[in-house]
Amino acid sequence: MIHVIGVGLALSFASSTASLADPVDYPHDVVTLVTHSSPGGGSDVFLRELSKYLGKQIKATFVVENVQGGSGAKAMARMAQSPADGSIFYATTPTYIYTSLLSAPEYKYDSLQPVVNFFTDSEVIYTAANSPYNSLQDVIAKAKEGMGKWGAANPASLERQAAEQLKAAAGVNAAVVTHEGGGDMMINVLNGTLDIGVGEVQELRSQLEGKQIRLLATFNPERMKDYPDVPTVKESGYDVVLQKFRGLAAPKGLPDDIGAIWDKATQAVLADPEYQKVYQAESLVPNFIDHAKYPAFVNDFVDKTAAFLKQSGVIQ
Repeated sequence: MIHVIGVGLALSFASSTASLADPVDYPHDVVTLVTHSSPGGGSDVFLRELSKYLGKQIKATFVVENVQGGSGAKAMARMAQSPADGSIFYATTPTYIYTSLLSAPEYKYDSLQPVVNFFTDSEVIYTAANSPYNSLQDVIAKAKEGMGKWGAANPASLERQAAEQLKAAAGVNAAVVTHEGGGDMMINVLNGTLDIGVGEVQELRSQLEGKQIRLLATFNPERMKDYPDVPTVKESGYDVVLQKFRGLAAPKGLPDDIGAIWDKATQAVLADPEYQKVYQAESLVPNFIDHAKYPAFVNDFVDKTAAFLKQSGVIQ
């Protein structure tokens, strides 16, 4: 049985609890939102969509900065050396945890301060619309012949770990090709270089709408509301369940009053009817965790991830 790396300790979101009539004053006119993702990748899309609605709640201009390299190591270094004054935040996903555990960057996850969580993200397996694979079982059958080629994001991503766990659960040895961003992986899936890719609905939206790709399975514990015909990996016969968290972290030492502003703004943004249309279409599930509880959530994820990596012999 493959152990689940989940998102325990999550707090449910209640839209009725949050409302900001006017944008609150903020100590900075411009706020930078950093991601290790390339343009078009999951975190990049998340931040660019989010920034369109944050201005309704916080009186500031939000800009997105892509700091690529080292599977998040360069972005963590950028953050750790920035002022802890609320002027800069980093898009947190499991990638920065995996990078910290699997390599030795100068600055790791504990160099940053988790501030707030927004969503749980659905991980999916997809293939080109004209591929010969109509189910996950078809993909596994090809891999059993020793010819499977699967795509995932950077080596320290949850997507890569999902692919590796699926290999173990299915007893196959497919080649997993990693990419710095979802765009390059998509090209290789569409041209048939890769049998499948592992990604998120939000970064696949245009190809799904254009019927260039089709979904084969989701790593969610249950089927996605907007894609009820797509089975879970587990019900397809492979005991792997994974979900990605999406939030923000700051340089260590962020003042509590700044954290409190983000707590209120996050709840109000998630309750925004216009933004709800956007994130529901991307199969993002609201999962608000405030600045007081988010550090414990991240530490719990670290402990579970480290335990799995040690059990599987990846780290000592």
